[in-house]
Amino acid sequence: MKRQTLLVVILSLFLLIGVIAFSFLLLIPKGKEYRSLRLESKKEFQQLELAQNRFDNTNNRLKDLQAQNRHTIGAFEKTFDPGRFERLYKKEFTDLYLTEVTTKDSNGTFRVYEVNATSKITSPQSFYNFLDNINKSEWVIGVNFPIHFERDGDEIRSSFTMKVHNKKEEK
Repeated sequence: MKRQTLLVVILSLFLLIGVIAFSFLLLIPKGKEYRSLRLESKKEFQQLELAQNRFDNTNNRLKDLQAQNRHTIGAFEKTFDPGRFERLYKKEFTDLYLTEVTTKDSNGTFRVYEVNATSKITSPQSFYNFLDNINKSEWVIGVNFPIHFERDGDEIRSSFTMKVHNKKEEK
């Protein structure tokens, strides 16, 4: 029995030394590495959460702006038709002529048109109504100043240029 006890004690000592060596050589260093990786992971999750919140706020703002400016965004997609423009707005004038002007501003996305209009009125109010209607039209149009008004008897002639946004043509 003494021999068996001695063997059990020696085996227990080897096992205890093995467990202590395993702890100091493998568990403790890996535990320190685990803690540092866990802290790093926590920081990255905080950064991810901040970025996600920023993205959500920006995305919500984008959706709000798209909803508010739906008409304008749609107008950028429309191709300008000078004939249709003349038919729509000719009712406000006695004569309405639209001629394209070639300038350095005509770069494929904007075209410049000279508009000559004549109205039989005593005030330029119909012209201002015309500007309001252009603002609500299905195209993106910018009226350039100066606008020239010339009185000819009971008629008022107006002349101005306007920039019209054209949808880029697909190649």
